[in-house]
Amino acid sequence: MIKMFFETLKSKRVWLVDWQSHQQAEKAVTRYIDGFCNPVRRHSSLGFQSPTAFGRKTSDVS
Repeated sequence: MIKMFFETLKSKRVWLVDWQSHQQAEKAVTRYIDGFCNPVRRHSSLGFQSPTAFGRKTSDVS
């Protein structure tokens, strides 16, 4: 699954564009990843919390 994710990322976001800067490419890749990952779905590895809820909980502890 990870291999397929990165192949899709490269073919749909990285190789199709002549990036003007590294920062522009980084922002586009970040937007793609944020859209691909579901921040609301609960994950068993996070104690059945969403990644968003888990992030809030861990940032409150730090």
